[in-house]
Amino acid sequence: MSLPVSPRLPSGPRRRSLLASAAGAALLVGCSGGSDSAGPGGDPSAADRARARAARDSEALAGRYAAVIAAHPGLAERLRPLREEVVRHAEAFGAVRAASPEASAEASPSVSARAAGPEEGSGAVPAGEKDALALLAAAERELTDRRTGALAGVPGELARLLASVAAAGAAHVYLLTEGDG
Repeated sequence: MSLPVSPRLPSGPRRRSLLASAAGAALLVGCSGGSDSAGPGGDPSAADRARARAARDSEALAGRYAAVIAAHPGLAERLRPLREEVVRHAEAFGAVRAASPEASAEASPSVSARAAGPEEGSGAVPAGEKDALALLAAAERELTDRRTGALAGVPGELARLLASVAAAGAAHVYLLTEGDG
């Protein structure tokens, strides 16, 4: 006897499971002990620079999320969990959290300025929601690629953290591009 199959499976649980798995992996790796400079042949200054860059990149990305949320309040429910995960990534790399998880999504002027960043040009948020999501997906994809490329040049613990955060970034790209927007 076979059970009837629902013609449409809800997409929510699958996306939440993906997001939770990526977040859990990033947090587990980020919370593990060990020193990046303890590895043989590891250059602590190179590891410190890579960690600081990763923290700045995550802070800038969180600022970009905040700017999109401020410009498109209708996307807030969808983007807030992704932004909070990006903030946790910044913290895992050593950034100091500027706002609580319950803080509103409006970006402070300094966060907005960092979100614009020199790599991002003017930093303006597109008028259309679909274009704004595409902007975030492109930023996530570029950062994921950069972090993946940096893996070979950093010590083991930092490489594991970068890989985990890059995987979470790839999950964000999926959620931003394949979601119900």
